[in-house]
Amino acid sequence: MNAWPVFLASGVRVRHIAPDWTSAHIELKQGRMNMNYVGTHFGGTLFSMSDPFWMILMMHRLGKDYIVWDKAGEIDFKRPGRGTVTTEIRLDDAAVEAMRAEADAEGKSLMWFENDIVDASGTVVATVRKQLYARPKNR
Repeated sequence: MNAWPVFLASGVRVRHIAPDWTSAHIELKQGRMNMNYVGTHFGGTLFSMSDPFWMILMMHRLGKDYIVWDKAGEIDFKRPGRGTVTTEIRLDDAAVEAMRAEADAEGKSLMWFENDIVDASGTVVATVRKQLYARPKNR
């Protein structure tokens, strides 16, 4: 994924994706290509750090018998992002099973997920929320 043009150009780097698709660790170093007008991280780049990962992790966890899409997303900026920022996305078993159960019972499922983006000191610079949609392929 680090060769994906959007990430390559903006400086977003995937540092780790768990082999069992339970988590992803993403990093962004500040540079000229990802700064905004006032010299802090561009908000769109901060959002892009998380954007595809909830969906990708859920797709792999639910398996090929389910369709998974991003439905909605939002970011809450807490403070200016400077330097290197990171985020850890963790998809636990309970959330996967809840989404699977609802999709099987109702024909679809909508769930919200949240992750923080933190600076080098551990201070939260933004909180990202993503809503996923899932349904069984046979419906």
